[in-house]
Amino acid sequence: MRVAPPVVLSEAVRRKLEQQSRGRSTQARVVLRSRIVLLAAEGFENKQISAALKVAPRMAALWRGRFLELGIEGLLQDAPRPGRTPTISRASLIEKTTQSSPANATQWSTRTMAREMGISKASVSRIWRASGLKPHRMESFKVSNDPQFAEKLEAIVGLYLNPPEHALVLSVDEKSQIQALDRTQPGLPMKKGRGATMTHDYKRNGTTTLFAALDTATGEVYGLCQQRHRHQEWLRFLRMIDQTVPAGKEIYLICDNYATHKHERVQRWLEKHKRFHVRFTPTSASWLNMIERFFRDLTTNQIRRASSRTWSNSSPPSATTSTTTTTTQSPSSGPQRQTTSSKRSPELRPRSIKDDLHETLH
Repeated sequence: MRVAPPVVLSEAVRRKLEQQSRGRSTQARVVLRSRIVLLAAEGFENKQISAALKVAPRMAALWRGRFLELGIEGLLQDAPRPGRTPTISRASLIEKTTQSSPANATQWSTRTMAREMGISKASVSRIWRASGLKPHRMESFKVSNDPQFAEKLEAIVGLYLNPPEHALVLSVDEKSQIQALDRTQPGLPMKKGRGATMTHDYKRNGTTTLFAALDTATGEVYGLCQQRHRHQEWLRFLRMIDQTVPAGKEIYLICDNYATHKHERVQRWLEKHKRFHVRFTPTSASWLNMIERFFRDLTTNQIRRASSRTWSNSSPPSATTSTTTTTTQSPSSGPQRQTTSSKRSPELRPRSIKDDLHETLH
């Protein structure tokens, strides 16, 4: 005759089991398991316990053995069940997603992968999501081949973080080919359940180029709109900066390697104006130039959805005379102050870049 293994309880364990067996808020299955162990500790066999508690002898034997193996913690939750044998090979699906491509496409979709693996597209989507895989996404990168990349990077970041005293650090560049686009039909305003609309086709009424210089300390922007972006226009912009900035300040320019910025006439002009110091960004590293962030905001907030009508004259009104200043927030900007525009013309006055582009493109 098979004899069940004896159960010996300490006083602390016995009190805990008795508390669980009488607890009104304790789960019913935990109460039953605690009573089984308490009766087993009294010396009852599994058949006697099953008859007293009206359970199967197999259940009494199961929780006697579980308590002897895991203690009280083993009574609080069920053991993990094996469940159905998985039919989807997660590793092979991930390997196929990352190491191969379908015969008629450049990347996998949930449906093409489901057909390939013989499973549902929901299963493919669930595994991709759990593994962080997004085959439809493609990220681009560009490695700079500039041999002096580190030196130029340190010089520019140094100007951003620790600018020289009695000096003005300007992040400068031009935003070319700003198009004056007018839609062929009026758009509809936004309403509940539908966004604002505009026609896909458009009429282009002209282009302009914005030369801009961002004061990295205060966030002020000096702007000049021109029809072209040759070295002549670049020199005109430098002269405007020279006239606008007080004579006692040194000027540090951060700009990219565009050929216009390195033209022979530009170099001769810089040699004659000793307070200008130019720092070029490394090749393929225009992201170092802080003015690019201003151009991004300008495109998003002012240009992309604008509707510009025909210019009244053959050339933009502010193409050769307009100089503007505005204020934008920069990461290192402190208290902002009002700026004034260049004094090259008596009609000039402080205006925003938005006003200047509005005048140029309309």
